[in-house]
Amino acid sequence: MPQTPRSVIPRARRARAALLASAVSVCLIAASAPTSAHPQGIGDRLFPTLGNPGYDVGAYDLSFTYPGRNDKPLTAVTTVLARATEPLERVNLDFARGTVRSVDVNGLPADFTRTGEDLVITPSVPIPEGGTLRITVRHTSDPVSPKGRDGGWVRTDDGLAMANQADAAHLVFPCNDHPSDKAMFTIRVTAPNGYTAVANGLPAGVRRAAQSTTWTYRTAHPMATELAQVSIGRSAVTRHQGPHGLPLRDVVPAQDREALAPWLKKTSGQVAWLESKVGPYPFERYGLLIVRAKTGFELETQTLSLFEKRLFTEPAYPKWYVESLMVHELSHQWFGDSVSPHTWSDLWLNEGHATWYESLYVQETAHRPMEKRMKAAYGLSDYWRVTGGPPAAPKGPKPGQKISIFRPNVYDGGALVLYALRQEIGAPAFERLERAWVGLHRDSSATTADFERLASRTAGRDLSAFFEGWLHGRKTPPMPGHPDWKSSATPPPPVRR
Repeated sequence: MPQTPRSVIPRARRARAALLASAVSVCLIAASAPTSAHPQGIGDRLFPTLGNPGYDVGAYDLSFTYPGRNDKPLTAVTTVLARATEPLERVNLDFARGTVRSVDVNGLPADFTRTGEDLVITPSVPIPEGGTLRITVRHTSDPVSPKGRDGGWVRTDDGLAMANQADAAHLVFPCNDHPSDKAMFTIRVTAPNGYTAVANGLPAGVRRAAQSTTWTYRTAHPMATELAQVSIGRSAVTRHQGPHGLPLRDVVPAQDREALAPWLKKTSGQVAWLESKVGPYPFERYGLLIVRAKTGFELETQTLSLFEKRLFTEPAYPKWYVESLMVHELSHQWFGDSVSPHTWSDLWLNEGHATWYESLYVQETAHRPMEKRMKAAYGLSDYWRVTGGPPAAPKGPKPGQKISIFRPNVYDGGALVLYALRQEIGAPAFERLERAWVGLHRDSSATTADFERLASRTAGRDLSAFFEGWLHGRKTPPMPGHPDWKSSATPPPPVRR
């Protein structure tokens, strides 16, 4: 938790290096387990075993039953609808925390086993290329993290929320846990009366029983598994309208509703500001999920960004700083959620853009010059490249700390690339590029190479040499327009407190 407001290192992931650590044990009941089952993965450079080849997911249907305590497993059913992209005798899903009770494929019982962090399923009938897969897994979802393996469910003072970035959705439900395979979601949550359950997307029904209530939500746009959100708690839900009638929904602890109301009123203006920069908001609704929990981060879960309550009540945080983090997570709805990274090496596209618009916002609303922040980032850039790699070629996560890919080199380092690009091609071309990027790749995933090509087309000239240095080089290139700026690979002096 910061002692002073940040300058170049964002709070939003500062504590994430402590989140995901060593492997987790999981109890999977298997019948006639295939002997040659093995973990697969799509070969992501930073997470080689994450995701699975051979199929494309179209939709998830998730059902959770909350027992009324956040230290007990939830009963769950996950249905995955997919299309085989090659003949499949076995199907791997990412799943690493829970007990699997049964698996059906296309209505028929299937054998299954666990290997690594994969659930390996053998359908009773092999699936041909182009064939339909309807996989139903009945399982538990355990909110209690083994020591050193946080992520997935977050236990709050009054229930649960989710924090699945970067590779933790499969700690909650079986899935193809990679942002390149986005899908539609239906989420059902049953909880004892007195609790409120919310999830991504739009409400699709409430069913009340004598002792419990079931809420159903559906997304109107495809979503990456890392962006799924479910909150269960004694919550108040506030609804209001944003620009051009955009539904805004906020979920807060009921006891904090009045204290947080002034902050929630700021969202509409922030959405309007971002729309003026990059175009229409890309989803069906937006809002803040504020929880009483110690996470150390905020998270851009799709249509419902996760925030710690303490961010809004800690007197040490200036107003501009709190608003900057609100804009940071809101920016991700365009950059990271609507346009998702095709691989985790493309993370700078998420965090660099969110940091850029956060900085631009406080420059325009709080008179804190972006140039000053970028000059400070430039001074540290060579050091960040040594310790974390270039922005588009980040070093892998530290052993046992998968979340450690969220380093300064992709935050202010990524924003620094955008600053240099605007200096290089001019503000009008840069602004056209930004609008074109989110329009062209809406509801999909995109790569760094895609961004480089679009930037070159927008500028009307080949920018490959520019991007080679700024995104992939070991040393930070000279800043266009600022030949006096210097960078050093030596560690910065310690902060005196």
